This record gives sequence, C-alpha cells and structure tokens, in this order.
Amino acid sequence: MRDRQNTGMPISVERLDAREWPDHLMTALFAEGFPEFITADREAKRYIDRVRAWFAPLNIVLVEDGHTPVATGWGVPLRWSGRVDDLPTGYTDALRLAIALHEVDQEPDTLVICGAVVHPDKKGTGVAGQLMVELCRLAEDAGWPRVIAPVRPTLKHRYPLTPIDDYVAWTRDDGTPFDPWLRLHLRIGGRVLATAPTSQTMTGTIAQWETWTQMRFPASGEYVIPAGLSTLLIDRAADSGTYIEPNVWVRHRKPRRRNPEPCRVSDPRSDSECQQART
Repeated sequence: MRDRQNTGMPISVERLDAREWPDHLMTALFAEGFPEFITADREAKRYIDRVRAWFAPLNIVLVEDGHTPVATGWGVPLRWSGRVDDLPTGYTDALRLAIALHEVDQEPDTLVICGAVVHPDKKGTGVAGQLMVELCRLAEDAGWPRVIAPVRPTLKHRYPLTPIDDYVAWTRDDGTPFDPWLRLHLRIGGRVLATAPTSQTMTGTIAQWETWTQMRFPASGEYVIPAGLSTLLIDRAADSGTYIEPNVWVRHRKPRRRNPEPCRVSDPRSDSECQQART
C-alpha cells in the first residue's frame, strides 16, 4: 500500500483484492456505471476470468480515509515492439495477447491500461489524473518500459456517426483535444498513437439489444443507440445486432517523480466528464 496526498483526506493505493469491499461502497463507486451492452463482447468474456486471476496485482484501488474507494483501474501485461503497426487491434485483442503471453511464460514489457473508474463525488478533484499516474507506476515498479491504453472517449457517444479518426482530430480553441478523457490523458503526459476502429465487437439477439438500449428495432438497418460510440447494425432475419466500438490508442510516459503532486485539471467541467471510462 502506498500513501498519496490529495486535497482533503489522504489517499492510499492498494490492490483491489487486498480486502473485501462492502457492497454499498462498490455500488457507490460504480454508480454512474457503463452501458449494459459493454459486457456483450463474447471474445472478451473468454479471457476475463483468467485476466482477473492472473493479473490481480495490476488491479488497483485508490482509497480515501483508509476506508472509501474513490477510484479503481486495471491493466494487463504483454509484449509490444513500440511500433504503431504492431499495436493490438484494441481492448479485446490486448486481453488475448496478454493471456497468450502468460500461457507460454514469456516476460512482458508493456502495460496496457484497460479500465478506469472514478467515484462520481470526486469529479473535478484531480482523482482521475491521479489514478492514471498510479496505473502508469505499475509499469515502472515492474520494470516495463512502455504503457499504452485503448481509450474510450467519453463524449464520442454524442457523435456516433462521426468516424473515430475525424473525432480524434477535433480540438478546442486552445488546441487541446475536444474529448475530455483524451485531454486528461494528454495532460498527464500521454500522446495519441493511432485509432482502434474495431477495439471491441458486441453481439446479441434483438431482444437483448432492446433490453440493453430500451429501444425497439422494427426493421433491419443501422441505429444510433444510447451511450454508443458508433451505430448498432440490426439484422432481423438473423435475429442479431452487432455493435463495433472504436477506441484510441494512447501511449504514456512513466511518472517522473515517486511522490507527485495530485494531478490538476484546469477545466473542472472537463474532469467531470471523464470519470467513467473503460480506459
């Protein structure tokens, strides 16, 4: 366990499995949640149990006042050459590669940050940035020279018809990325490497998609869905819906100091929009 200082109560860093967390505290941490369809990636489901078992040391939680979890994040280790053309295709492929590397007992050299969640009450406090710094520190502690993340842009769902390559190119008047989660990644030293247009593929029956989205799909075709970063393709003849989620590959540098000041965000609204992201 490591202690960090933030405004207000001290924050410590622990492995998530270091203790049993009361249900009400975890419910509060994940209160804003993710879209229900986020678990419909069938290939990712093949790996997730082994990921949790084998890579538990890479699943951390930030704890305030020694009791309350205020942020959590996790990653997987793999080997990556450092070349953009050698990146995994996205989130699911990173899980696959990490499992395959572990099964042949090879040493990793790269941490892939796969998820990050911040307590809703901690919006605008810098906790999101602090979490990312602590996740990057896992690679430093392990001696891995590279940290990358397939980032799920938090405002992309408002522009599902816009190609991910175009969306990533959008900037604010000050030249920083339009998306607040990407902006935070770059603010703490990350840089965009490439887009991942097919990071995850979610599939289900029409009935499942109607439950997940609270929508009806009376005909085959493409639909804009709540919280979707792209569109849902419905095939009524096959009783299926397919949603392909794009992400953005970001590379991080290792933390410069062992005891950094808490990460600050100059625009509180931008920080408030980047509290729930798979990365």
